[in-house]
Amino acid sequence: MNGEDKRSSPHKGGGRRAVHERSGTVLAEELEMPRTMFGRGLGLMFRNQLSPGRGMWLIPCNGIHMLFMNFAIDAVFLDHGERVKKVYRKLPAWWGIVVLEWGAHSVLELPPGSTSEIDLRRGDQIIIQ
Repeated sequence: MNGEDKRSSPHKGGGRRAVHERSGTVLAEELEMPRTMFGRGLGLMFRNQLSPGRGMWLIPCNGIHMLFMNFAIDAVFLDHGERVKKVYRKLPAWWGIVVLEWGAHSVLELPPGSTSEIDLRRGDQIIIQ
């Protein structure tokens, strides 16, 4: 990216999006990024859904829970370079705590099924722009 930090590269409209580098597939056209520990802890709790094309990027974060969630999600754990460490597909609501992922620095929370069709796997690069 010409030496610029991909976290500081806003997508048009001021938001950020997540793109799977290998396939070019946009995983989330619009990412929410909670800035506080409270915001990251609250995450998607108590919401009714996560609309297609939307997601939440929790950074820093290496573990999540599904308590007080009303819908399933796909969770993608990323390292410091936004490479995939672990993918959890269709985590059910109220499933409990996802084990902390060693080496993860952030988590993408996406609508259920978002990662299935592109065969997202460990080591894949995610571009946050």
